[in-house]
Amino acid sequence: MHIRRALLLFAIVLGMAALVASLSRPDDERSANTQRKPAAAPTIVATPPTDSPRRPVSFDALSDRRRRVPAGHAATLEVSVDEPGTVEVPGLALIASANQHTPARFDVFLTRAARYEILFTPAHGDQSRSAGTLVVTASG
Repeated sequence: MHIRRALLLFAIVLGMAALVASLSRPDDERSANTQRKPAAAPTIVATPPTDSPRRPVSFDALSDRRRRVPAGHAATLEVSVDEPGTVEVPGLALIASANQHTPARFDVFLTRAARYEILFTPAHGDQSRSAGTLVVTASG
């Protein structure tokens, strides 16, 4: 009796997987009238100029503070946390692990003025909280 139930459940799961696979299509098969937002101009350069010294910019996940960096300058963001988790800068698509002894570090070279929220998500939770804001100011 239990084998029949297990086989029936397995058949249902396989059927649902097949249905989902048939309904989801790759990007190249989507209709031509689907509009996408144009990609924003890149604001981060993988390798900053070698003559540009890196500025240390420190954040503490316990205090939601703002730090300023001039555009066109390399910086190393360092985010200290009080418990294990992940630190994310969604606007720059950056994410790193951190714990009490090892802060999250990001090397960045930002080219235009903008604001970037920094989020911390504890390892034993799914609720993100603000760990600060990186404000890139117009160089001048």
